[in-house]
Amino acid sequence: GRGENAGSRRSFARPLMFRIVIPARYASTRLPGKPLIEMAGKPMLQWVYGRALACEAREVLIATDDERIERVARQFGAEVVMTSVDHVSGTDRIAEVAELRGWADDEVVVNLQGDEPSMPAELVSQVAQLLLADPEADIATLATPIRDREEYFDPNAVKVVTDGSGRALYFSRAPIPWFRDGVTEEGGDLGLARRHLGLYAYRVASLRRLSSLPPAPMEQAEKLEQLRALFNGMKILVGEAARRPGPDVNTLADLAGAEAALKEDLPSVCD
Repeated sequence: GRGENAGSRRSFARPLMFRIVIPARYASTRLPGKPLIEMAGKPMLQWVYGRALACEAREVLIATDDERIERVARQFGAEVVMTSVDHVSGTDRIAEVAELRGWADDEVVVNLQGDEPSMPAELVSQVAQLLLADPEADIATLATPIRDREEYFDPNAVKVVTDGSGRALYFSRAPIPWFRDGVTEEGGDLGLARRHLGLYAYRVASLRRLSSLPPAPMEQAEKLEQLRALFNGMKILVGEAARRPGPDVNTLADLAGAEAALKEDLPSVCD
């Protein structure tokens, strides 16, 4: 039965209740072939795959439209799903995987981007558990406190504001919430400001719906796909990340810092 014992065992059973898809594309405006760039002796994509395996998900798949990525991924033992070349986002690519695999509407899938080698495995599990715990939520994601003025005003650092229950109200590249009385040089009064992490868990039904909707006006203005979900009344739950991930890799200049972060964090990749 599913009585008291089921609750006590939940922490062991629940990690197997979600899947991970890693969308990876070769074309990148700032850094072509990014998922295949070598970092600390391995392709970036292999580091991401290692993070995913550490989560004990039901299944881990790499989704791509590029034969170069497929070949490298299969060489390090990953299962690859080839998808259409027409997708404009990782969300659309994952929606195609869900269709190809025939996943049920109530299943949970995590979008772990193929260029996030410094995303801790525990955050991947955290975002999945967040969605699993709230049957009414369509999507779950994570945020972390803004550290300083530079990050607060950086348009590449996406900010998120939530209501009291953790439901997303808005995402923006602009500094939100805006502090009418100003922000000190030290940035010490930025407590309310939170940076959004590009990590999502979706219910498959919500993923299908999202990928079928046209782009929303505010999505096109901000270039933030998650605003399509908000525009159409979908519930996005935002959790406080258990830890801060390592640096993003958007340019060649970012590689050194990301490699250093990987070497410091090797144990969590190999759990």
